[in-house]
Amino acid sequence: MGETRRATVLVVGGGQAGLSAAYHLQRRGFVSALDQPDGERTYVVLDANPAPGGAWQHRWESLRMATVNGIFDLPGLAQPAVDSTEASRVAVPRYFAGYERAFGLPVLRPVQVVAVHRADDDPDGDLVVTTDRGSWTTRFVINATGTWSNPVLPRYPGQDTFVGRQLHTRDYVRAEDFAGQRVAVVGGGISAVQLLEEISRVATTRWYTRREPVFRDGEFTPETVGRETIAKVMADVAAGRPTGSVVSYTGLIWTPYAVAAKARGALERRPMFTAIEPMGVREADGSFTPVDTILWATGFKADLTHLDPLRLRGELGGIALEGTQVAAEPRVHLIGFGPSQSTVGANRAGRDAVSAVVRRLGAPVGSRSVGG
Repeated sequence: MGETRRATVLVVGGGQAGLSAAYHLQRRGFVSALDQPDGERTYVVLDANPAPGGAWQHRWESLRMATVNGIFDLPGLAQPAVDSTEASRVAVPRYFAGYERAFGLPVLRPVQVVAVHRADDDPDGDLVVTTDRGSWTTRFVINATGTWSNPVLPRYPGQDTFVGRQLHTRDYVRAEDFAGQRVAVVGGGISAVQLLEEISRVATTRWYTRREPVFRDGEFTPETVGRETIAKVMADVAAGRPTGSVVSYTGLIWTPYAVAAKARGALERRPMFTAIEPMGVREADGSFTPVDTILWATGFKADLTHLDPLRLRGELGGIALEGTQVAAEPRVHLIGFGPSQSTVGANRAGRDAVSAVVRRLGAPVGSRSVGG
C-alpha cells in the first residue's frame, strides 16, 4: 500500500517507553522522518492506539490516580498537578498528549505493525517493518509495545460450555456491571486484588489462584525491594529465560484496597477449579459452585508477535538481552520489557536504547572532533 518509507530508527509503541525513546532521539539530533524524510538521521513513532496515552486510555473506569502504582514523569516535562480522585484513563492520556505536543514528536496513529523482518542477510543491513498503513525500512527498531494487547487467557475443560459471561481484566469497566451476581475472580496479582475489593462491594465473589498468594509485610521501597526485584528480572532476561509477572518476583503488598478486601472477606483464596460447567465451576474438592461471571485477572505477556519473523527467542523460550539490545539481533531493542516495565524503568530504557543506537551508528557524516 503506497511506497515504502524510511527512518533511521523506528519506534513501535507510543506509551511511556516509546515517548521516552522519542525524546532522547530528538535530544541526540535525530529529526522527524515525516517532516524531513531525507535527513541524515531520522526517526518515527508508530502507535496502534487511536489517541495518545498508551494502555492507560483503556484502564478501567474506577482506577484513580490515587490508586495507580506511581507514574514517573516523562523525561523533560513534569506532570502537572492532578486531582488524586481523577480517573487514570483521563489524566495520564492528557499528560501524554501534552508531552507529544510540547516536543513535536513524530507519532503516526493508529498504525498496527504487522511484522518485522530482515531485508537481506547483511547483519548491518535494513529491517523491513510491515504495517496496516504501508511499509518502512529502518536501521533500528526500538520496540515499546508493552503488554496490554496480549492478555493471558487460560484454558480449562468445559470453558466453551459456560452460559455466563467471561471477561479479562482488559475488558473490565466498573463494578456496578456485576451487581447482585456471583463472580469468580481468577488470578493472584495486583489487579485481581484491586478488582476483588471493588466487585465484592456489590456482588458475591470467589477468589481462585493456582498458588497460595504471598502477601509481603511492610511497604515496597525502591531502595530495597525494588532493586532486588530488578536484579532478579535482569538475571532472567540476561539468561534468556521467560520473565514472570511482577508479583511473582515481589509478592503482594498490603495496600489499603487489599486491607479493605480482606476485611470484607473477599481474600479467602480457593485452589483453582478443575473444570467449567454451563452454570458454574467444579471445585478442586469435587464440589460445584454456581457462577454468573468469570473474570480472568490472569495478567498479560509482552506483545511481540510482530517480531516473530526475526526468531529472537532462545532455547529457554525467552529473549536474551544485553541492556536493551536483543543479544541475537543488535538492531532490535526492547524497552518497557522485563526489568524496564515500570514507568521509571521505561524512561531509563528509552534513554539507554538511544545511547546504544548512537554508539552503533558512530559519528554523523561530516562531523568533526574538537580541534579537528
